[in-house]
Amino acid sequence: MKRFLMLAACAAALAGSACSKAPECTSEQLTKKAQEMTTALQEAVTKEPAKAAELSVKVQEVVGKYQGATTAAEACKAYDEVIAAIKG
Repeated sequence: MKRFLMLAACAAALAGSACSKAPECTSEQLTKKAQEMTTALQEAVTKEPAKAAELSVKVQEVVGKYQGATTAAEACKAYDEVIAAIKG
């Protein structure tokens, strides 16, 4: 569980590093996406603990892909991809 919380923190840091100039993704939307991601992550780990390692790999791939994100739009896209990977 701690591993997944660390992944959530990484994704949150990703969003925090993105600037909020893009009109299609506001800081409010980023906050909502972060909350949705955290909830989905907790539910997935609780529901199927055996798939935790597989899920961790998927999330790390997406986080790595967007680690250098510089816009809010990129951060929103990263959150969307992480959430999709979690929900599978």
